[in-house]
Amino acid sequence: MMNRIFRYSFLLVLVAHGLAVRAQDSTARRLDSLKRATGVADSSGRPQLAIFLPLFLDSAYDATGNYRFDKSFPKYINPGLEFYEGAKLALDSLAKENVRLDVHIYDTRSAGQTLQQMLASPDFQRTGLIIGQVVNGELQQLAAAALRLHVPFINVNFPNDGGITNNPSLVILNSTLRTHCEGIYRFIQRNYPTKPLVCFRRKGAQEDRLKSYFTEIGHTTASVPLTIQYVTLDDNFDGGTVMSYLDSTTQTICIAGSLDEAFGSRLASTLAFLGKTYHTTLIGMPTWDNMDFTKPDFAGEEIVYSTPFYINGADSLVASIQQSFKTKFYSRPSDMVFRGYECVFRFGSLLSLHGPQLQGSIGEKKFKVFDDFNIEPVFLNRQSMTLDYFENKKLYFVRKVDGNMTTVN
Repeated sequence: MMNRIFRYSFLLVLVAHGLAVRAQDSTARRLDSLKRATGVADSSGRPQLAIFLPLFLDSAYDATGNYRFDKSFPKYINPGLEFYEGAKLALDSLAKENVRLDVHIYDTRSAGQTLQQMLASPDFQRTGLIIGQVVNGELQQLAAAALRLHVPFINVNFPNDGGITNNPSLVILNSTLRTHCEGIYRFIQRNYPTKPLVCFRRKGAQEDRLKSYFTEIGHTTASVPLTIQYVTLDDNFDGGTVMSYLDSTTQTICIAGSLDEAFGSRLASTLAFLGKTYHTTLIGMPTWDNMDFTKPDFAGEEIVYSTPFYINGADSLVASIQQSFKTKFYSRPSDMVFRGYECVFRFGSLLSLHGPQLQGSIGEKKFKVFDDFNIEPVFLNRQSMTLDYFENKKLYFVRKVDGNMTTVN
């Protein structure tokens, strides 16, 4: 059943990686594709897993089943497809361990069905676990559906609660900004408690929110609160402005108090330029995971940032997946491939183990793949102590110097 469900979409994977596969689909295979797109699967009694991804299948294929883009591939399809590739590998691994699931793949960019129609379909009502790569709006709909069915919804990518409260079905895997601020604050307390600390920021509502998080954490910390100097910089700030807040006699810890990548990049290159005179460590934001710090502009600067997802290149499973992609697709797997593998293998295993009781066991640390997820309940209102959702509170701190990456505690 598992292979039949994924057969057609795997052709899309092959085309996506430039192998120029020309599939002459049979009527039966096109029907399989249609069934999968509408969430139809057989009634085997196995636990049912629903995966919602932005696959854009209707825009990738014409009405006759021919791929629209010849040998090219539009970038907007990449995130959903890459997650699917990882999920497919995970399901193959689960099958080898005799873990059997009925898997429904829902294309959230389907032209034939709205998300609301998918969620109202009879087959979806038997779902035991929802995994979704979503945007705002979809998050709220899937969370509401999960609450109605009393099943977990694993939000794999959206680092925000979307205003959702009182929903114990929602699990935020990509930690929220507040959690990152809490982690950064504790990281500095552990590693640099006596160093001068400057938070460079720009004007903006988002930057004000970051500052308010740090201020609130400082008021509630059980340890000695940090003394943070907040400095607002213009967009065209230079080394002379930054230099006036640094100490040439000791290491200065600098926080980039903005999610704006252009601001962060300018601050990092400025500190690198001043590095011969001023010893600094720059604490960045979680949005820095995709920034290229191998450029000469950043030479010598120590950059540290937090992330809930860390792929260790020395891990044997990581190496195996990389080799598989090199052999089959002549490419390297993206981070989203690993996330697809990890989420489907880990939570699919828990679904197989617990079945209808999964909701109360979603935080179990069994079946670790790459990351040590720490899924904890979140109570936004400490007075009412209402459980609002679950969130992954585990953060890794990545240190980069001249492109060399290590993790730090």
